[in-house]
Amino acid sequence: MVHTFLAQDAVELAVVERSGFIESRHIGSAVVTAADGSVVTSLGDPKAPIFPRSTLKPFQAIASMQAGAPLRGAQAAIASGSHVGSLEHMDLAKVMLNKAGLSESDLLCPPAWPQDSEAYRWMIRAERPKTTLAMNCSGKHAAFLWACTENGWDLASYLDPKHPLQQLVLSVIEEYTGESAAQIGIDGCGAPVAAISLTALARGYGKLSRSPGDKNSNARAATVATSMLDYPWAVHGRGKPNTVVMEDLGVLTKGGAEGVLALGTETGVGVAVKILDGNERAATLVGLTLLAASGAIEVAGVAAVLNKVVEPIVGGGRVVGSLRLGGAVSALLN
Repeated sequence: MVHTFLAQDAVELAVVERSGFIESRHIGSAVVTAADGSVVTSLGDPKAPIFPRSTLKPFQAIASMQAGAPLRGAQAAIASGSHVGSLEHMDLAKVMLNKAGLSESDLLCPPAWPQDSEAYRWMIRAERPKTTLAMNCSGKHAAFLWACTENGWDLASYLDPKHPLQQLVLSVIEEYTGESAAQIGIDGCGAPVAAISLTALARGYGKLSRSPGDKNSNARAATVATSMLDYPWAVHGRGKPNTVVMEDLGVLTKGGAEGVLALGTETGVGVAVKILDGNERAATLVGLTLLAASGAIEVAGVAAVLNKVVEPIVGGGRVVGSLRLGGAVSALLN
């Protein structure tokens, strides 16, 4: 059976300190790649395969555009994102479907309640049931369907790994990451997910993030990267970590389930992080610190963003601890 790296091959990336006591330890792997794809920093076993989960969405959006979906602006951003199901997000996904001559009933992602509290309360008051539009992947699925209608491809099987669209997605992932899938699995939304290494993922984000300033890059990739940075609220949600990082630092940022995070700078530096037990709370702290340690972004800017997005450890209504870097990561700052 193909599997990800073992605990014995991971390193301690972060710890949780409560009242002067180390309560929890987050182990994992991480990697930083330069614009030419070379490895700058390697922690743990970044060569081992992982399921990148939703960090693959920008590449899936590129494939949808390559197949003919005319994504631009916020539409390209939400197709690349994992949104919280706000009213803005649901309306945007619905507009995309309508432009393709479709409706939410054509979406094959599972129905969900919005993660956004305002939208959730609205649905409860209106006595609305769960909806596929609120599912965090609805933008990606709307883009998939739009691409299918442009080609006359079957809509009922658009999530089948053998479907023409999913074959195109796989080729785009391989093109940008430089690596063939070790295995194909099924993501939480029902779409195929390709297992690749963290190193390949970081290289893919480096290539994607520098595309707007590279005259030789794919125009669709440039559109995706630019749209994510121009409409960061569509990628995640107002005040949410991925959105805040893009707003404040201009760094392409996308999280994935099970503790995965990918980052890319306009100069082509890429970062990929995988927390082994799947807990995501340390991923942004580790990822941004690695970028700062590489010299790709300023330490002061990172500190300001981390103060916004890393939740403190509380007890009795007051702060009693913090999430801190593990020794292997903090040593890189010295």
